[in-house]
Formats: sequence, C-alpha cells, structure tokens
Amino acid sequence: MPQPAQTYPTSLPVSEPTPLRALIDAAVQDRTTPISRLLRLMAALDADTNDNENLRHVLRARIGAPLSV
Repeated sequence: MPQPAQTYPTSLPVSEPTPLRALIDAAVQDRTTPISRLLRLMAALDADTNDNENLRHVLRARIGAPLSV
C-alpha cells in the first residue's frame, strides 16, 4: 500500500545576519580573537560600501595591539 507523501517546510527560518559593526566590536573587545579573524573582518570592512573610518581605525589598532597573556 502506498505511503502518504511527507511534507517538508518550503522555507527554513533564517536568522538575521549580524551587522559588521557588531562583529568588529565583539572581536575588538575579546582579546583572544585570532589575528586571522581580525584580518577577515578587515577585509569585510574594506569590501563594505559604507565607508566607516572610525571602525577601520579601531580594528587596525586592535590588529597591531600586543596579544594578552
């Protein structure tokens, strides 16, 4: 006997992407963020069309800061 067809949701709930500013703020405050993550955030900031020099300066300062021990 044929089984009834299973129905699956056509769309999955999508969470809102975290704004770049929030990601950068969290990475700057967390002194254990790897330099590779900071550099990826800098690349994303450079690709962003909103030219925010303040964020760029904060991120560059964090990239150049000594690692916490």
